[in-house]
Amino acid sequence: MTDARVLLEISDLVKHYPVRGGILRRKVGTVHAVDGVSFTLGVGETLGLVGESGCGKSTVARSILRLIEPTSGSIRLNGRDITHLGKAALRPHRRSMQIVFQDPFASLNPRMTAGDIVGEPLSVHGMAAGGKKRQRVAELFEQVGLRPDQTENYPHQFSGGQRQRICIARALSLEPSLIVCDEPVSALDVSIQAQVINLLIDLQRKHGFSYLFIAHDLAVVAHISHRVAVMYLGRIVEIAEKAELFANPRHPYTQALLASVPVANPKIKRLKPLVDGDVPSPINPPSGCAFHTRCRYVMERCKLETPVLVETGSQHRVACFLNEGTGRPS
Repeated sequence: MTDARVLLEISDLVKHYPVRGGILRRKVGTVHAVDGVSFTLGVGETLGLVGESGCGKSTVARSILRLIEPTSGSIRLNGRDITHLGKAALRPHRRSMQIVFQDPFASLNPRMTAGDIVGEPLSVHGMAAGGKKRQRVAELFEQVGLRPDQTENYPHQFSGGQRQRICIARALSLEPSLIVCDEPVSALDVSIQAQVINLLIDLQRKHGFSYLFIAHDLAVVAHISHRVAVMYLGRIVEIAEKAELFANPRHPYTQALLASVPVANPKIKRLKPLVDGDVPSPINPPSGCAFHTRCRYVMERCKLETPVLVETGSQHRVACFLNEGTGRPS
């Protein structure tokens, strides 16, 4: 159950990258990585963010954490606008925002012990030192299912699942209110994925923090999320409660994503794919609705106008002209 309070509020977030060429490295184009993303995240809530590779999910996450600077838009954390805060002013807020990266090996320093990796944030933010820090690190190891005596081991001495548990312990060390999970289980075996996902759910119930959970696997998203947002080419095209979105997807792209999920029964005949072709280039995105080049319901209006998210039901918003009072496309 989530808290009614809003922890994170993102409004019209944009991130563009210049494309440079020639001897003088002049700007010759723009990569529209994120193009006007807006959503809220409640206290104790998990928002799943899904979409094809290259649609801007990770860029949204890194922009929210200010690991990269957004081009425009606003980021409000606990009611405070942190979009343009300088390094010194942003430092206290960084304790409230942590991230678990996709690759549990590349995100750990191979020259540091696991205990030093988990304890480093405590030292950086002056929260603990000496024996108190060692005790806190041992507690964090136990919380994520590791033994306290493993604090002296190096990352290469752990399995992939254990390394991801170290990353989770490091994220927990500063007692954040928001944890961004950037495909945290995609590099793990299926059996280990379930263990890590269940660990994340248990930790959320215990500590009450919020997750922005980025993933490709819709089954994982369905298991951990309260709400789900679907991204396509830098924009959110649909956002709804988990049960509503999976039972009644209204955007043609969301329908295509759900139809592409493999069925573990060879006797079930697969339907013809709902979309063809590849995602257009973010350097030169299509005019109007970005999905119109692959949509089987495309109308002339779709090529000229950009749809915005509109309410089509209780907490269900869709950016598609087909849903303007006409219900789900057939």
